[in-house]
Amino acid sequence: MRRAATGFWFVAVGAAAALTHAAVFGLTKPLVWPELANALGFGVAFFVSFTGHRRLSFRDAGTSVSQSLVRFAATALAGFAVNEAVFVLLLRVLHWPSWPALIGALLVAAGQTFLLSRFWAFRR
Repeated sequence: MRRAATGFWFVAVGAAAALTHAAVFGLTKPLVWPELANALGFGVAFFVSFTGHRRLSFRDAGTSVSQSLVRFAATALAGFAVNEAVFVLLLRVLHWPSWPALIGALLVAAGQTFLLSRFWAFRR
């Protein structure tokens, strides 16, 4: 049951963070390079993601809030590095439109983020 709840909340929080990321991307994309709009979206979504995962997905974490924040920041930055690399590959190399490239990048990074969050940042 605990795994199911963790999985449910991880997906719900991840979806909220992804929607936040996409909203910021959509608002800033007309003003800046798509890669920068992606980074801005990540920056805002980071706070949605950390708060939601700490309070919902991994509320029984065996780490302090400050320890989780530092670890989650490292996890999120690793996820963003993968996200941005996939985004640039899809956008600039494969010439995908920016929205499908963003969605593809978000999906690839989500799996990595779950594994690092579950087994390291919010270790039980």
